[in-house]
Amino acid sequence: MIELEGVPELVDPVMVAAFEGWNDAGDAASAAVAHLEREWKGEVFAALDAEDYYDFQVNRPLIWLDDGVRRITWPTTRLSVIRGAAGGAGRRRDLVLVRGIEPSMRWRSFCNELLGFAHELGVEMVVVLGALLGDTPHTRPVPVTSVTSDEGLARSLDLEESRYEGPTGIVGIFQEACSHAGFPAVSLWASVPHYVSQPPNPKASLALLNALEDLLGVGIPLGDLPEDARAWQLGVDQLAAEDSEVAEYVQSLEQARDTAELPEASGEAIAKEFERYLRRRDGSAEQGPGTGPGDAGGGPGPFLKDPTSGRARPRRRRKPGGEPGQPPGAEGGGPAEPGE
Repeated sequence: MIELEGVPELVDPVMVAAFEGWNDAGDAASAAVAHLEREWKGEVFAALDAEDYYDFQVNRPLIWLDDGVRRITWPTTRLSVIRGAAGGAGRRRDLVLVRGIEPSMRWRSFCNELLGFAHELGVEMVVVLGALLGDTPHTRPVPVTSVTSDEGLARSLDLEESRYEGPTGIVGIFQEACSHAGFPAVSLWASVPHYVSQPPNPKASLALLNALEDLLGVGIPLGDLPEDARAWQLGVDQLAAEDSEVAEYVQSLEQARDTAELPEASGEAIAKEFERYLRRRDGSAEQGPGTGPGDAGGGPGPFLKDPTSGRARPRRRRKPGGEPGQPPGAEGGGPAEPGE
């Protein structure tokens, strides 16, 4: 068990996680969590030991210069806290952000360590963001699927219950580990056009953040992301117009999508967009969330230096005893599917 010192008690905390790699087409999911960290000034308070989970021949460390001093950044997974994200009706809640790279090995231990943090921080729900390649046109709204393997949670939140069978990535393994450990867990999957899969994809990141808003009822400041999404779509429009075969293919996808989703511009969709507008307006009228546990009264707690980033890291202690059983890890090798 992990014990954290110096991290204040959190209010209705939700863990939001994303992992680069197999489950992150166009880097849409990891970019969405990075946006939350940037806009809300989340402060990293812990990082997993890179030696435990990463093959450095697959995920290479980076050497960089800091005022003439050579430093190394190791591939890892980091956790940060956002205090007081604004919700509806004046409600505020804290977020625990997890952003990293899909581990190369020891997936069960990796999930157990993250769940140890979730337990110590009092996390009430886990939301994992993912992105997959799909037959979707870049000119239409990005489809986002919300799934859970918890039958009761699916009913209470009106979500799809996962029926996926097949190869899975760390998103699927972590969601199942959460369920087995008693944490309500939801996965949000954005569908990225397979013909323009290279990162970045701000339009898919924006769609994931909109879905996260709807799920949690928390207003998210979008910053320049909507403008970036429009610029991205215009750029893809220009590329598609230069190739007649691609243009024809996109048109066929548009026709199929429009036929299947003719009632999409419904009163329900308009109502959701209006609710998002109200949440953001209410949130901007209040003081923004703090920058993390170090901003709480009394200054930063007893932190240790994190060798992977040069930032502070809380002391932690594992209690004697074995780790609880978790679902087995899996080797990823293809595009992700929702519900993994």
